[in-house]
Amino acid sequence: MNRLTELFQSKSTGILNVYFTAGYPTLESTGVIIHNLAEAGADLIEIGMPYSDPMADGETIQQSSMHALKNGMTLDVLFAQITAARQGTTIPLVLMGYYNQVLQYGPERFVAAAKAAGVDGLILPDLPIVEYEAEFRHLAEAQDLQVTFLITPQTSEERIRKIGAISTGFLYVVSSSSITGKSGEITPEQEAYFARVAALNLPQPRLIGFGISDARSFQKACAYANGAIIGSAFIRALKDTEDVAATTTAFVESILEPVL
Repeated sequence: MNRLTELFQSKSTGILNVYFTAGYPTLESTGVIIHNLAEAGADLIEIGMPYSDPMADGETIQQSSMHALKNGMTLDVLFAQITAARQGTTIPLVLMGYYNQVLQYGPERFVAAAKAAGVDGLILPDLPIVEYEAEFRHLAEAQDLQVTFLITPQTSEERIRKIGAISTGFLYVVSSSSITGKSGEITPEQEAYFARVAALNLPQPRLIGFGISDARSFQKACAYANGAIIGSAFIRALKDTEDVAATTTAFVESILEPVL
């Protein structure tokens, strides 16, 4: 059984998904971060594939991607690092990037390499639904890779239902109409949007992302979904750190601590 499926069958609330950019802050950080995120209590890890022309990423993740590329990160290096890291953990791993990266690598070669490395799912924000259904879905399913799609506050109910039906991983509920990295209190308008999506009773689990940055916003998001995704805040914590392992552990512990 896919590790994502096992996760959502065993845990329905409070799921912590942490995103990081592969190869940041150093090329060798990937395995250290995966190990320490898992050990500290993260439930799911989203690994960003560095890309020179991102569409959904804010300044923090953009800068980490450029840094990782300068460090020498490539997809082949990343697959080798995930393969090594997978030997020490069973935590679900999801690759997040852009479809152009998949096309350049070769879609069939990409999904085979991802599966062989121990990847469980993919998030490709710029993959059109039509192309997914016609060209990519059978490749992903053949390798038991679950594919997640994103919705925003502007996504129509009809399209949300469509995305909910074709997503084979989880539904990525983007908290606001912005790029990653925005933070602040969750607003009443966002809460109404989260409640509206929850009321649709879609078949897939839901994780809320974009703007989730601390224990308070994480716990509030979890009240409306199965869990939440934190990325930019973790990337900021890694910047200039001298101890990636300790910083990773401390960050997860800070998110999971009770809010009074």
